[in-house]
Amino acid sequence: MRVSKLYAPTLREVPAEAEIPSHKLMLRAGYMRKAAGGIYTYLPLAWRVLHKIENIVREEMDAIGSQEILMPVVQPAEIWQESGRWDVYGAEMWRVKDRHSREFCLGPTHEEMVTTLIRADVRSYRQLPLCVYQIQDKFRDERRPRFGLMRSREFIMKDAYSFDVDEAGLNASYKAMYDAYTRIFTRCGLKFRPVEADSGAIGGSGSHEFMVLADSGEAEIVYCEKCNYAANTEKAELHVIETAPEAAQEKQIVATPDCKTIADVCAYLKLPVEKSVKAVAYKSEKGLILCFVRGDHEVNEVKVVNTCHVLGVEMADEAMLTAAGTVGGYMGPVGLDPKKIMIVVDQSVMKMHNFCCGANKEGFHYLNVNPGRDFTPTYVADIRLIQEGDACPHCGGKVSKARGIEVGQVFKLFTKYSEALKATYLDEGGKPKPMQMGCYGVGVSRTMAAAVEQYNDENGIIWPAAIAPYHVLVVPVNNKDQESVQKAEEIYTQLQQAGVEVIIDDRNERPGVKFKDADLIGYPLRVVVGPKTISTGNLELKIRKTGEVKMLPLISDYVTTIKELLKTL
Repeated sequence: MRVSKLYAPTLREVPAEAEIPSHKLMLRAGYMRKAAGGIYTYLPLAWRVLHKIENIVREEMDAIGSQEILMPVVQPAEIWQESGRWDVYGAEMWRVKDRHSREFCLGPTHEEMVTTLIRADVRSYRQLPLCVYQIQDKFRDERRPRFGLMRSREFIMKDAYSFDVDEAGLNASYKAMYDAYTRIFTRCGLKFRPVEADSGAIGGSGSHEFMVLADSGEAEIVYCEKCNYAANTEKAELHVIETAPEAAQEKQIVATPDCKTIADVCAYLKLPVEKSVKAVAYKSEKGLILCFVRGDHEVNEVKVVNTCHVLGVEMADEAMLTAAGTVGGYMGPVGLDPKKIMIVVDQSVMKMHNFCCGANKEGFHYLNVNPGRDFTPTYVADIRLIQEGDACPHCGGKVSKARGIEVGQVFKLFTKYSEALKATYLDEGGKPKPMQMGCYGVGVSRTMAAAVEQYNDENGIIWPAAIAPYHVLVVPVNNKDQESVQKAEEIYTQLQQAGVEVIIDDRNERPGVKFKDADLIGYPLRVVVGPKTISTGNLELKIRKTGEVKMLPLISDYVTTIKELLKTL
């Protein structure tokens, strides 16, 4: 390929809409263009990267016996209604009607579609296990698409689905896929961690996310260096915090004027924050949920959703609080009816003694509140958000925090969809049983963006060689010097013939322009050919990742040297 023919329009200015490195650089370097909010056109450089990621994914999927199929993007409402998800999936589902007013959706995921496919053809245990996958566009109508490919409305995804006769088979399929994902992201050259995760809207109870570590990551993870435990902060389980026994003191109400925060209350009453309980109020489709955690802790919304068996939560308004008999800034569990509203208390609060909390009355708090004696929760559960320095739930060591970008997730669905959609097989005794299912996703376009987030500098992208659009750029620095131009063409041809993915910058531009574009686009290696090459007999080779410059004698086997060097990048 010649740069003069390459459709890669670069930009010198950062687009105003772009906030994170991958969004800025992929627009500036001519990898993509915005078509609408959260929807992008991939230009040739991006398409080459995507194909390389897809090929790695295909090779690893095929290696574990998963077979590639392609299912429709447009899915009939009936199969979603059969699974029970049509009315609960939410506004992210892109719903459409055909000319006959029949309802469909643009597939946000394909559990229903693949389950109805398999149930129509698989009858016997002899046909299992079975695993299929596809690489296809998905559509989710994000409320606020942002960060380029990180939170887009249309994206490329690999989704795989396994079907087994029992849980032992599901566990084996899950392990095979987990290991395949580890190889995929390793081959892509990414620094990542598999972490325990919440299953979310997909369902099931066993899940791991594969997180590419990057400061700009939307997700927060915790990890323990002592035992290698790692989890998404939304999923991380916490042990109950035991407190020293105390004799129960008489509960009393005290005035706390203009003290609506834990910090204000504790300062006013001269109490340690560990002796206070804070409240957070949510509304859900089941009504008001009041959550209580220790004053120095935060509420984990995902755990609240799972504990209360609701579809989602958002902050409650003052009218809901008033109707429940409480007031913002002064909420507490004492005197509220757990039959009318959901009162969810963190398990560590239930181990506290003589603590302070809101009195459900403007300007007042209770002192010496004790669980059991003074209030009755609807639920007692682990609902707090893990914090850096907390004890590891596995070994007791201290956990640290990092930010990550989710590029893949694996789920154990068990029989969630097979039972709802009646996907059964006949066992050896001729008895029908539901298939045990797993589903497994890789965000292909997101993996491309995550690589840019992880590998960039002030000059542009630094691609790992395995997924770079081209491996080597040959730059003739002086188009008027025919001898060096001819030598550049000769080197370009030799690298092509040796199977190296090479591109030559044959534009009639200044060397500085060519070098800036090379760094912006992120070619792993840059070979510079000029009059000095002819006079000294040396090629100048620059490694994008390190900035190191090497001189390669033309009389040497420089092609082999370049190929060997690429294996290390």
